[in-house]
Amino acid sequence: MDKILIIDDNSGIVSALEILLSLHDLQPLCAITPQAGLQLLRENRDISLVIQDMNFTADTTSGEEGRELFFAIREINPDLPIILLTAWTQLEMAVELVRAGAADYLGKPWDDNKLISTINNLLELGELQKQQRTSQQKAINARSELQGKFDLREIIYRSDKMQQLLEMATQVAKSDVPVLITGPNGAGKEKIAEVVQANSLLGEGPFIKVNVGALPEDLMEAELFGAEPGAYTGSGNKAREGRFEAADGGTLFLDEIGELSASGQVKLLRVLQTGEFQRLGSSQTRKVKVRVISATNSDLPQAIAEGRFRQDLFYRLNVIELRLPPLCERPEDIAPLAINFLQENDPSKKLSPQAVTALTRYRWPGNVRELQNIMQRASVLCRGDTIDESLLALPQQHQVEKTEINFEPSRELLQQTLTSCNGIIAQAARELGMSRQALYRRLEKHGIPY
Repeated sequence: MDKILIIDDNSGIVSALEILLSLHDLQPLCAITPQAGLQLLRENRDISLVIQDMNFTADTTSGEEGRELFFAIREINPDLPIILLTAWTQLEMAVELVRAGAADYLGKPWDDNKLISTINNLLELGELQKQQRTSQQKAINARSELQGKFDLREIIYRSDKMQQLLEMATQVAKSDVPVLITGPNGAGKEKIAEVVQANSLLGEGPFIKVNVGALPEDLMEAELFGAEPGAYTGSGNKAREGRFEAADGGTLFLDEIGELSASGQVKLLRVLQTGEFQRLGSSQTRKVKVRVISATNSDLPQAIAEGRFRQDLFYRLNVIELRLPPLCERPEDIAPLAINFLQENDPSKKLSPQAVTALTRYRWPGNVRELQNIMQRASVLCRGDTIDESLLALPQQHQVEKTEINFEPSRELLQQTLTSCNGIIAQAARELGMSRQALYRRLEKHGIPY
């Protein structure tokens, strides 16, 4: 049974509230002075809500006593919901305290049904906030534990999706099986490859990175497997060591693997099967021990269906697939990433709340790379110490698309926003960039009390 603390110097009001709460399965605790109320609060840490008067001394109507009591309660328990009982003469003071964090205010005489409804809503919201804090603390503990056990290459994240991905990446790192990292451009696939390599048994060995998509097709095989003198036009008189030989005893990261030529795919398949290959222009078989981590933003199953990629090579590379979600699917990561990029450029600058909201609403087609570029530009152009929404200069077309068509906040984001706005629907709607009616529909859809 939830405990409700009543602090009012009028014994008649205290009795009436005591009876009303008892009839609705709520346990009242009563005090007729602020001092007695604060003492009860210290002795009963499980009190769920406070109903307090605004005046306690005869002939006093300023509400100043209620204001002092409110902030004294806040010092003991900053998150405790407080309902103010006020006469119309203290309305201005009550509104000020609501802005300072009071849950609600009710004029005397109050409406019993409205008071009970308000109490029940606040108790449900309080329970939701408690569950959310517990969940957030678990997530923080899980991140700290993972960071303590593994080298995460200083990846900045808050989302559960990244936590799950990094848990899997560090789990498979110790094995020597090929890993395929999939995800859109600019999302950070190379960082994930670094995590796998850093925590592998080959972590002290060479780590060679090759962007296959950036290699000219006629030089691709020479780059990967090496070439003998005169093997191709412009090869010169010296033998050329390929990336596989350079990575012997370590890890070779092949980015944009979907761009590898047909003949290159054949050679890569052989290396993965036997560890053997031949330099371009040579019949001598060479053998290396290399772990291959590959990455692509291409739809490889579709490329297989169209005959552009070998199915047997796909299965060789795809023993373990790590799917990196685009930034728009993990909005919890946007603000910490933006702040980190800002600190890298100019630690004296900060983001306004409106700028953070705009960043969170944006779709980020260029993913983390685009976010980094925008923060660099905003940092350079900012003349003061605060970057506002206008300075971000986010492409308008994508903002409209996000707001009106594609933006669909997750249950977690809805809960976080509602909690950060202390349950104030209008404020939460503004933060999320939608109408109150739209927010109500989503709260009902996800079963979130409000």
